[in-house]
Amino acid sequence: MADESTELPKVITIDGPSGSGKGTLAARLAVHYGYNLLDSGALYRLLGLKAEQQGLFVDGSFRDSIVPTTQLVNLALHLDIQFVPNQDQQLVVLLDGNDVTQTIRTEQAGSLASQVAVIPEVRVALLQRQHDFAVLPGLVADGRDMGTVVFTDAPAKIYLTASAVARAERRVNQLRNMAIDANMSDILSDIEARDRRDTERAVAPLKPADDALFVDSSSKGIEEVFAELVSYIDSRIQ
Repeated sequence: MADESTELPKVITIDGPSGSGKGTLAARLAVHYGYNLLDSGALYRLLGLKAEQQGLFVDGSFRDSIVPTTQLVNLALHLDIQFVPNQDQQLVVLLDGNDVTQTIRTEQAGSLASQVAVIPEVRVALLQRQHDFAVLPGLVADGRDMGTVVFTDAPAKIYLTASAVARAERRVNQLRNMAIDANMSDILSDIEARDRRDTERAVAPLKPADDALFVDSSSKGIEEVFAELVSYIDSRIQ
C-alpha cells in the first residue's frame, strides 16, 4: 500500500481558446473525480476586475496609459478567490466572498484579462497561486497554458478547441441567457482578436502541449465530449 504521506495529487489540464467549453467540462470533471478546480483564465479576469475596482483601469484601458505593474502584482498576490462547482455542476467563482461568476464572463472582463495577462510580472505572481490549487486528491486545471507551462508533468492533458464562429455563437447564447445584450459580429471580432493576442504573445502563447489529447468540439455536444474526455483520463490516471 502506498505511503499516503508521499502521495501526490493527480492533475488534469484542459487548455484551449475562449468559448471552447473548457469551463463547463472542467467543472463536470472536477465533480466526477472529486477533484479540486482551478479556472486559471478566471484568475486574470478576477485580477482585471479587482484592478478596475481599485481604479487602475479607466474606460477599459490602463489609467493614463501607464501599466501599473507593481500595483497589479500586489493585487495578484493577495486575491481572495474560490472556485466551487454548484449543485448543477456549474462553476461558481467567488472574489472576496462575493459571487462574480457572471460579472467576469462579460466581454469587458475578458478584455481586461487579456491586458493584464500579457504582463510577465503578473504571470509570475499568479504562477505560484495556480500551483497552490494542486492538492489531494487532485486538480482539474482549466486555462491556456496549464499543460505547457504551469503543470508540465500532468498525467492527463487536453487541448479543447472549436471554430471561432462556433465559439462566438456559444458566447452570444451564454450572454443572452444571462439577459445581457450581445451582437454576433462584435463577439466574433472580439474572439478573433483575442485569439491573435493569445497565440502571438511572447509569454506562454496558447498552443497544445505536445502530449495533449486534441479535441475539436465545433460539431460535438457536451455529453459526447465529456465521455471522450473521461475515457482518455481514465486511461491516463491510475
